[in-house]
Amino acid sequence: MASCSTAPPARTSGKTIVADLPDALKECPLYMGGPVQSSALSFLHSDLLLPDANVMPNLSLGHSIDDLVELGESLSVTRKLKMFAGYAGWSPGQLENEMKHKAWLTHPASLELVFDTAPEQLWQHILRSKGGKYRLLAQSPEDCLPN
Repeated sequence: MASCSTAPPARTSGKTIVADLPDALKECPLYMGGPVQSSALSFLHSDLLLPDANVMPNLSLGHSIDDLVELGESLSVTRKLKMFAGYAGWSPGQLENEMKHKAWLTHPASLELVFDTAPEQLWQHILRSKGGKYRLLAQSPEDCLPN
């Protein structure tokens, strides 16, 4: 049985995904990915040994509802899963250009950040761990207008 992230977003997969999901997945949170094609399903999954991982060691990205159902029916107690609706997209060369102009902050990925850090704390957690000027940014309020 796959375990799901515990931080509850506004939606659960069982109430949003039109498919016959295993009971183990029906109460899993469904996170809103990006503004593009909000009906597209993506999921990240991990296990202790995932030899064909396609994102980084022991972490894979999937899009198939059949693969998702298979993961939900598995008996692995170490498998972790996080589901998303929608995604962010860029035109050809756009992301590379933004990276070249340092429009993005980057940080090494880890399974702990993906599955064990509460989504509402992820940004601050990463900024604090980067230290220096980023630590100050991590302490900024989400909405600076009242200041």
